Amino acid sequence: MIFSEIVTDLQEQLKKDLAQIRFLLKKNPGMGYARIVEIGKEVGKKYNIKLIVNFPKEGRIEEFEMYGKRDLSLIIDYDLKRFPIDREIIKQKAKEMLGDIQTEDAYMYENKEGVRVFTDDWKIDILPHSVHIWTEFNENVTAFCNWLLENAYPMKKK
Repeated sequence: MIFSEIVTDLQEQLKKDLAQIRFLLKKNPGMGYARIVEIGKEVGKKYNIKLIVNFPKEGRIEEFEMYGKRDLSLIIDYDLKRFPIDREIIKQKAKEMLGDIQTEDAYMYENKEGVRVFTDDWKIDILPHSVHIWTEFNENVTAFCNWLLENAYPMKKK
């Protein structure tokens, strides 16, 4: 359940600083975004990861109620190039837990490996060193990410 723990922690911290973030975004959007990034880093440190809150589409930074509930990158260990489990297990589990999705091998170069899980509307990029979730964390996505962090990554809370 470590993914759930991380995003709950992140959401609480972002909510706690929301008044300051909103003020900064109005006054200087760059500073507002920098504060969001800083909060992500602070939360990530507790779990020994780099946590990045992304805003891939224009206007999303103004959707305050969605902070920490979509579009996150978790950098676990930049040095990892291979998964500790077979990629096919990840793909199978994704289909089992996420339903009507597609999977494909991704980033397969220089002895690296990766998996992309996607629909027409969203994707999750799964690399040995990181996970990039480009969708809202509904019940199924959260359950899959919990499974991933428990089975495909050496996750430990500090």
